[in-house]
Amino acid sequence: MTMELDREVSLTRDLPEYGLRAGDIATLVDFVSHPNNGEEGCVLEIFNAKRKRNDKSFGESLTEIAVPISAIETLRSDEILAVRTLAKVN
Repeated sequence: MTMELDREVSLTRDLPEYGLRAGDIATLVDFVSHPNNGEEGCVLEIFNAKRKRNDKSFGESLTEIAVPISAIETLRSDEILAVRTLAKVN
């Protein structure tokens, strides 16, 4: 399945350096080339779970991160959303 910009994706692995876990949802912002011809990457925007009234998008932006493309996947119709507290990064 082709990944489209400005769509929600889920993480396929834990990213403890950002306090994120597999299954967390992010918005795909951009695709980036690896500087040394390695795996293609992508830029993700991480939002909190709060929504504004009558708004279909997620709440406030917390951060943007760059990850390998293999660290994300498109959302499927058999998945549901869940809420957890963002882990603190030391």
